[in-house]
Amino acid sequence: MAVTTTSAPSPAPAAGAPRDVSPRRRAQRRKRNIAVVFVLPALLLLGALVVYPVLFSLGRSLFDASGDRFVGGGNYAEIFRDPATLKAIRNSTIWVVVAPVLLTGLGLVLAVLTEKVRWATAFKLVLFLPMAVSFLAAGIIFRLAYEQDPNRGVLNAVVVGVHDAFNDRSAYPTARARENQGLAGDAGGAYRTTDAVRPGQSVSLGFVGVAPDQMPADARPARSEAAAAPAAGAADAVSGVVYLDFTPGGGGTAGQVDPAEKGLPRMTVEVVRDGRVAATAATAADGSFTFRGLEAGSYTVRLPAENFAAPYEGVSWLGPALVTPAVIGAYLWVWTGFSMVLIGAGLAALPRDALEAARMDGATEFQIFRKITVPLLAPVLTVVFVTLVINVMKVFDLVYIIAPGPVQEEAGVLATRMWLVSFGGGNNQGLGSALSVLLLLLVVPAMIFNVRRFRGSEK
Repeated sequence: MAVTTTSAPSPAPAAGAPRDVSPRRRAQRRKRNIAVVFVLPALLLLGALVVYPVLFSLGRSLFDASGDRFVGGGNYAEIFRDPATLKAIRNSTIWVVVAPVLLTGLGLVLAVLTEKVRWATAFKLVLFLPMAVSFLAAGIIFRLAYEQDPNRGVLNAVVVGVHDAFNDRSAYPTARARENQGLAGDAGGAYRTTDAVRPGQSVSLGFVGVAPDQMPADARPARSEAAAAPAAGAADAVSGVVYLDFTPGGGGTAGQVDPAEKGLPRMTVEVVRDGRVAATAATAADGSFTFRGLEAGSYTVRLPAENFAAPYEGVSWLGPALVTPAVIGAYLWVWTGFSMVLIGAGLAALPRDALEAARMDGATEFQIFRKITVPLLAPVLTVVFVTLVINVMKVFDLVYIIAPGPVQEEAGVLATRMWLVSFGGGNNQGLGSALSVLLLLLVVPAMIFNVRRFRGSEK
């Protein structure tokens, strides 16, 4: 007969005695401790570079410029009372509305078009190259490109070249009549003879202010006989000469045509009677001109203002009216490649069967783009747009470098205003800290939205 034995149950641990921890639980605890050790330096760095500055700025924004007197929300109220800060808020709004929309749209168009070209990779590389350029270098490049002087600014060189191709430039923008020699200036820059001129008479019109190296290459010595009398037998004619009343090397007589003095060719001359232009002529290479077939009476010889108009200098890209669009243009140059590459990556992941099915059903390329490509790319376009919004809100380098000092306020955004108020001469770090807190409050919602979009795409 078998005997069954049972072991006695193990006694329960006394109250307060430590329990044995299983090996699995000990391993998990050891992993957590190792993770904390590795993460702790990053957390300390994050706290020192992000959390502490945010908390310090928040506290500093509640004190005055000296940091000694508590003002509460006074600095935040000052933001909406200061005209320069309101202008910076307006400019930041323009940036947020214009730049991300243009960049997202431009990136989408370029991403679609690059799929149609053979050298798509090289094309994308060229467009992405500006991303390798720092904002400092990009600002210097565009500051030079936007120069008003067409001899230095490439954009104005192009604008002036196109303008001059369709409009004649004035030949003598610096010329002016010699004083007390029978010429008087009219409103608008024209010149006229002070004495009446009758058919059969001649006039001598002397000018100064034209440098010898600015004289036309075909200019010849002025004809003194043209200023003495009209052509023989021309009693119905008025003749004369327009010349540079300056003798190289000195000498000569003011108001008289000397042998070494040259005429001013291609100068427009008018003869006026009773306020109306009776005839128009252009001076020859020696500066001479003649009006024939004039009726008897008194006339005035006039040189229109178009002869002396200042040359077209192009567009004032960095003036108060255009400085913000000009800086946005530089920003587009830098970030277009970024937008195109991200959207291109999303475009490459689209299901091709949907596109091919639409083509087989007879849809045009534009219909496919509008009704299939864009809706399928909506998540990617949203991420790109929100990322650009966050970046645009913090833009500083391009605005500070490109905008000249006199129009710095006209181009200023929140980031530049914050720096100028705090360190750029304002010395009011209380107001500057309030601006930084405002900028943070504007950026955080966009960042939260972007993070949620990323988490949603992972799920």
